[in-house]
Parts: sequence; C-alpha cells; structure tokens
Amino acid sequence: MFNYLLKSIIPIIAGIVITYGMIRGRKVYEWFIEGAKEGLMVCLSIFPYLLAMIIVIRIFRDSGLLNIINNFLRPITSFIGLPSELVPLVAIKPLSGSGALGVLTDILKQYGPDSHIGLLASVIMGTTETIFYTITVYFGAVKIKKIRHTLLAAVSADVFAIISAIFFVNLFFGKC
Repeated sequence: MFNYLLKSIIPIIAGIVITYGMIRGRKVYEWFIEGAKEGLMVCLSIFPYLLAMIIVIRIFRDSGLLNIINNFLRPITSFIGLPSELVPLVAIKPLSGSGALGVLTDILKQYGPDSHIGLLASVIMGTTETIFYTITVYFGAVKIKKIRHTLLAAVSADVFAIISAIFFVNLFFGKC
C-alpha cells in the first residue's frame, strides 16, 4: 500500500492542484500552456551555454589534461590524504556531473564500492558541486556577466567538502 502511494504521489498532487484550480474558477489549462512556453524559452536560452560546457568537458577528457593535472597535484593530494586515483573525479566534478558520474563508475568498477577509494569517491561525489556548469548555465540564463565572489565561495566549499570527506571517511571507516 505504502509503495503504491509513493509511486502515485505526483499524479495525486497534480490532481489536487487541477481540481482546486477548477473549483476556484481558474484557467488551469491556459496557465499550464503558458508555463510550458516559458519553460521552453528557458531551455532555448541556456542551450548555447550547455553546448559550450559539453564541448569543453569533452576536450578536457580527451586531450589528456586530466593526467597532467593528476601529476601536477600529486604533492598536494598526498599531503591531504587524497588518493591519486581520485584526482580525476575531483578535477571533473566542478565541470560536469555526468562526466564525474562516469569517472565514479570507473573508480567503483576498478576498486569496488566498499574499498577505501570507493567510499571516499562516493562521499566526494555527493558533497561537491558542479561549480562551472552551474555558474555557466544559471548565470548565463539570466545574462549575468560578473560572477563576483561566487566562484571563490564555490571552490572554497568544494575544497572544504573534499577535506571533510577524507577526514570523515578515515574517521568512520579507517583504511578499508
């Protein structure tokens, strides 16, 4: 019974909204069409930014820049306790959630989800943000050109999330 209720919650909410709008004498269908048009216009306005991000991410992965970054950051990552196997995840996550998901999948296939690297990768994946993707899409959609302190705050939050992930995975799970 509960499972059925969970699967039907969205249609129930939609039915309640439509019924309430009809009882109140509102033009529910016209408002729906107007909202759909606005949604389509938002999709069209952010498409160029999405396309640019997809191309940049593809170039980033295919050019081998990920390996260069891994080698360059090795002294820092070893100092904070981040395994070098996770540098590609940390490097790609600010750019693309789907790209990071692909890297995470590769990590979990290679090391296993219950390994130290797998646990740490999972926590990092869940606590960090797709910074550049989010800034590009959302700021671009509303035509904001100067992001001011957004990038610094977002990168600081990601660095803190990564360091916290290392600390808490080591605290609760040790070296698996």
